[in-house]
Amino acid sequence: MKLEAPNEAGQVTAERKGLTRRRFLLGAVAAGGALLVGWGVQPPRQRLHTSDPLPVADGAVALNGWVAIGPDGTVSVVAPRSEMGQGVHTALATLVAEELDVALSGVRIAQAPVDPIFANLTVLRENLPFHPDDDGGLRHGAQWMMAKLGRELGIMFTGGSTSVKDAWTPMREAGAVARAMLLKAAAEEWKLPLAQLRTEDGFVLGPGGRQLGYGALAATAARVGAGIDGADVKLKTPRDFRLIGKPLPRLDSRIKSNGAARFGIDARVPGMLYAAVTMAPTPGATLASFDAAAARRMAGVQAVVPGTSCVAVVATSWWQARQAAGALKLDWNAGEHAQLSSERVFEQFARALDGESGHTYHETGTQDVAGAALSVAAEYRAPFLAHAALEPINCTAQVVDGKVRLWASTQVPSVAVDVAARVAGVAREDVEIEVMLLGGGFGRRLETDMVAQAVTVALALHGKPVQLIWTREDDTAHDVYRPAALARYKAHLDSNGNILAWDARSAGGAVGHQYFPRNLGLPGVGPDKTTAEGAYDMQYAIANQRIAHVIVDSAVPLGYWRSVGHSHNAFFKESFIEELAHAAKRDSVELRRSLLQAHPRALAVLDAALARAGQPEEGRAHGVALHRSFGSTVAQVAEVSVENGTIRVHRVVCAIDCGLVVNPNIVAQQVESGVIFGLSAALHGEITFEDGRVQQSNFGDYPVLRMSEAPEVETVIMPSGEHPEGVGEPAVPPIAPAVAAAVFKLTGHRLRSLPLRLA
Repeated sequence: MKLEAPNEAGQVTAERKGLTRRRFLLGAVAAGGALLVGWGVQPPRQRLHTSDPLPVADGAVALNGWVAIGPDGTVSVVAPRSEMGQGVHTALATLVAEELDVALSGVRIAQAPVDPIFANLTVLRENLPFHPDDDGGLRHGAQWMMAKLGRELGIMFTGGSTSVKDAWTPMREAGAVARAMLLKAAAEEWKLPLAQLRTEDGFVLGPGGRQLGYGALAATAARVGAGIDGADVKLKTPRDFRLIGKPLPRLDSRIKSNGAARFGIDARVPGMLYAAVTMAPTPGATLASFDAAAARRMAGVQAVVPGTSCVAVVATSWWQARQAAGALKLDWNAGEHAQLSSERVFEQFARALDGESGHTYHETGTQDVAGAALSVAAEYRAPFLAHAALEPINCTAQVVDGKVRLWASTQVPSVAVDVAARVAGVAREDVEIEVMLLGGGFGRRLETDMVAQAVTVALALHGKPVQLIWTREDDTAHDVYRPAALARYKAHLDSNGNILAWDARSAGGAVGHQYFPRNLGLPGVGPDKTTAEGAYDMQYAIANQRIAHVIVDSAVPLGYWRSVGHSHNAFFKESFIEELAHAAKRDSVELRRSLLQAHPRALAVLDAALARAGQPEEGRAHGVALHRSFGSTVAQVAEVSVENGTIRVHRVVCAIDCGLVVNPNIVAQQVESGVIFGLSAALHGEITFEDGRVQQSNFGDYPVLRMSEAPEVETVIMPSGEHPEGVGEPAVPPIAPAVAAAVFKLTGHRLRSLPLRLA
């Protein structure tokens, strides 16, 4: 990799040369086998230095795999996660700048090369189905092993609300190590003991007014401080933070305001052609035959490239390619799912719940309880959902002389490189990738289908670069969807309205059973935490509870969708709490408080949201929901009215405990984003199938929330000194049940299916 000077967008670009990573065979592990004992007892690998030294340009010096300093003192921070609007580049740069003692405004971002030290260890560790209250040795041992496994795999993954959580230690250590190296260099220069030196705003300061800028010290620091590592430095304590916890401006605000920001669709390569693609109309359909004669005669058309389930047309402009793609005459083998329909899918779920017990994710006590005065049961339903990110699906690729170059807005650059290498038939060391900014991800860009398509087309163009772009209709009809689910809840209550037993069962597809084979080449087997997350790991203390899920193999392509299983399980769980309170003639907030006595932090979040919300305006009602996901607890109060059968959300108060906050502005932005994203799904989101085809096509029939519908969102951030937790997704799950609860207060209608509709 080669770090260049900041471009006009304020970014540092990277040129990757011959990077390698250790390949690790995991078939037995993925299939449920045991790791080799010898490997398992070894300590995890270091996360400070890249496999190859970090080459730099213009006289800059790399002090470790995360930090380089230019002669003018400019600090370049390597960001291992993709920026898709969530502010991660600013947050991660803050971690380094804090420990390095430099101003955040002087930091430049370099997107990380593909290297094992940049792997996301937290996302694997937290994918284990342990209950949050389980603090036993088995959990800690398994999580340690999964983090170690993540380091070996080297998968660079932006998702699961894990970016800051995963980077909290290694990126702070990288800044602290670089600072220690600079101090050592100044001590040698001045022949003074380290105890007499300190750092401030990019300078080492010494007695008698002495000072040296980091740029002047960098070369010496690299020489004299080469042996310093994370074990040799002491990280700051929160009381010493000068940047962390402050509402600092985002580093990408300027370029996203003046148009200089470069997203995947903005990639421009000399001689680049454009490709449009027509894909199979139903899941599993394959191309039987095609006639491209008319398309080839159209203006600008350069090539027609058929595949198993799609045909791409290449032209000198994308519009020419799209028009020509519409002129193709295609004949498809419909496959076994030509009669697929949403209603049949839910009928299959119902049969599964009727006849199977499923996998039990959490169970305490017994369901055979004495003293029950009342039993309540309810069935809930959630549909398939599309991601609908605003930047259309795209990828730019070039294959020349056995080398592949990619320009992609991806959440998984290491996986994209592997896929490109496999498609092109080259070694992964022969694939270079430039990770562009993402115009929204939400889990959709954890996929690599667009990479495979672009590389396939590029192979047919004999060295010419090509940018492949999907239409909005392509994306809506060929997404990897949030799984649909059917849930049946049952509870027994005593004569005082206390919950004696809680039984929650659901049925639906498993994302992991498709994602791992499709993108990683690993088996998709066994229980999948995402099917039951938000249900089995709830914070409510109920002595007797059982939470299970029946996995139903899905013909519909499934993918990770922002907040994943929490997105619908929160609706099921919180809606049932409301139903139990109503049946017991108890206030639902009072019921929640009684169930949260063992979790005072969660209770504090609930109380904070209620205190800020106050009383609803006349003609409106408040609905409340509480949910924990990705380590954070969120309580929401939605202020709702119903006019002529239309649900209108006017205001949402959201209190969040996400541990120690790096930047409160970014937390508030993510909360607002999560509420709007979740409310779009709650009021409008639904993908339906009929005769194997998706019935929605664009924002006209798969709408997102309009500005005129958007509520005022107020964020209350709970003070905390605990380890940072997830922020990007936790505000999504509670909004649907909060709105549904308010609608019931206003109308008496209990809405048990998403999206929320009164007619």
